[in-house]
Amino acid sequence: MRGIVNIDLTPVLATQIGMAVATFSKAEQITVARDTRVSGQMLEKAAVAGITACGADALCLGTLPTPALAYLTRRLDADAGLMITASHNPPQYNGIKIFDKNSLAYSEEQQDKIEKLVATGNFRLAEWQHIGKATQVDESNSYIEMICKKVRLTKKWHVVLDSGCGATYGTAPKILRNLGCKVTAINTQPDGHFPARSPEPKAETLAYLGEAVKKLDADLGVAYDGDGDRVAFIDEMGNFVDFDRVLSAFAAHVIRKRKGGVVVTNVEASMSIERAVEACGGKVIRTRVGDIYVSSAMKKHGAVFGGEPCGAWIHPQFHHCPDGILSSALLLEALEEGEKSLSQIIKEIPQYQTLRENIPCRVKAKQETVMEVEKRLKASFPAYKDSFNIDGVRLALEDGWVLVRASGTEPIVRITVEGESLKAAKEIMKKSSSLVRKIVKEKCR
Repeated sequence: MRGIVNIDLTPVLATQIGMAVATFSKAEQITVARDTRVSGQMLEKAAVAGITACGADALCLGTLPTPALAYLTRRLDADAGLMITASHNPPQYNGIKIFDKNSLAYSEEQQDKIEKLVATGNFRLAEWQHIGKATQVDESNSYIEMICKKVRLTKKWHVVLDSGCGATYGTAPKILRNLGCKVTAINTQPDGHFPARSPEPKAETLAYLGEAVKKLDADLGVAYDGDGDRVAFIDEMGNFVDFDRVLSAFAAHVIRKRKGGVVVTNVEASMSIERAVEACGGKVIRTRVGDIYVSSAMKKHGAVFGGEPCGAWIHPQFHHCPDGILSSALLLEALEEGEKSLSQIIKEIPQYQTLRENIPCRVKAKQETVMEVEKRLKASFPAYKDSFNIDGVRLALEDGWVLVRASGTEPIVRITVEGESLKAAKEIMKKSSSLVRKIVKEKCR
């Protein structure tokens, strides 16, 4: 659940979600944490009221990154975990993400059951003498110790760390310093208005971080999103590092280290990940867009690593939630083991050309449009090498690929194209865009 506070997401709904999760999971105890958003405490208290009303105890962990909440849910033997966060969305948004006792985000099927409980109101309300208790618990050091015990750094890396006033403000600097890094921390004051920058770390919002890395002669810069499940990197020369290329480089490192294995990513990720992973003897499996689908596929296939090209990386030997802080520590470890700088490992990954186009389409016609695209796109590219329809339709071509999928939140159909050259990408986009526009026109008459 994610939306604008007091419009889409109200305290009443948060209470109902708390009751629904306690009822569905038949929980004895549920962990609850929040990011730094100004609405966090309000929604946390509402969710806790719902949890305790259904007889479960609430372990209130305070302000923590989402991956810390996921990890602690498993470590504390809780039956479920609720994270109050809107992740990388603007400050007026908030949301509730639900985890099971194994640190996995709730699946679509589980979410559907929660929604039905909220809609019907069939909650398992406790008798007055069996109402649950809410306890404030500080377990942040357990998460910090977990990372510091398993990651080993020998070099004193100079890292410029930008928490963006979000949930990583306390844990991230402490973890990197405990690992022996020299940390120059900026925007580490918790502030739910996010005055320094957008909660979403991307190239256009991190120019100043690149300047800081250059001026301080640092080894690299790291920036996290609002709740710490995503990370973006700046190399030693102050350049923003492409999400796809660093994902591919780290995936290749894991496969080399493990001498093979499966890596999971989504249908939007660059073909560079196949090139990098397969060259090291690994295999890539693709899923729908969304870390829930990536983590579920990782568990199903016994994957050694997985992630999405937005900085959300999953390390199953630790837990199954994307973890920005852990990812930054493990990337430093990989650089040490390879005796290379960040820019050097990125140069090993080919850079392809990506184009995107959004085509307006009525909400009711989006799915029909994509289904029709699947039928006719193959005729437009008869020499295609492979196809996927797990999330829209994706064709692998000789010199690139095209993905056409319906937006889950907006009245648009998204086209993503990647080519081995800009010319190839433009040709694929021209043909695909023309076809999609034609079909949208037919479906929206």
